[in-house]
Amino acid sequence: MADVQEVVLSERERQCLRWVEKGKSSWVIAVILGVSYNTVNFHIKNAMRKLETTSRTQCVVEARRLGLLD
Repeated sequence: MADVQEVVLSERERQCLRWVEKGKSSWVIAVILGVSYNTVNFHIKNAMRKLETTSRTQCVVEARRLGLLD
């Protein structure tokens, strides 16, 4: 798993992960944030890469564990 000292999530990545945590799909998140579905997936995939996770849920859990989602 990733080390908190080397992981920096953008504000948009954190926003997307907070909505994922609430059970929202990429399509719904896109509507909420006023961006495209592909943009949401781009940010979620970037966060997953940074946190070395393989699923959206695992990414949210790891981000929470590291204190990256206020």
